Amino acid sequence: MTGFLSFMDAALEEARAAAAAGEVPVGAVVVREGRIIARARNRMREWIDPTAHAEMLAIRAACRALGSERLTGCDLWVTLEPCPACAGAIAAARIARLYYGAADPKSGGVAQGPRVFDHPQAHHAPEIYGGIAEAEAALLLKTFFAARR
Repeated sequence: MTGFLSFMDAALEEARAAAAAGEVPVGAVVVREGRIIARARNRMREWIDPTAHAEMLAIRAACRALGSERLTGCDLWVTLEPCPACAGAIAAARIARLYYGAADPKSGGVAQGPRVFDHPQAHHAPEIYGGIAEAEAALLLKTFFAARR
């Protein structure tokens, strides 16, 4: 793939910041035309909000930045396979491509579990690329949860 530029390092930076704040280490960035337009990390505990997933917050920030509820032509980079709720938001926002790191056998909604984009009710399905920097993303999660057990 010629000219491919990964933004997973930026998503991993956000995930590390989440871990440092005591949040599950998930980070996300939205990219348009080769530049980051929004970045976010999990903030569920900080904001006392079960919807404050990194993907949701990055999508909201990108929509504000573009002045549109549609993110046509944008890519989402996230360190963990999105849950079903985040997958629904990705479809609603019309994200063009989804790049994620670690698979989530317990709560994933893209390649695991309900596979939201495979349903006929899905209004939009992005191109999906999983396993990017998977080992590093998975290690962040394993280290975070091991310290809490």
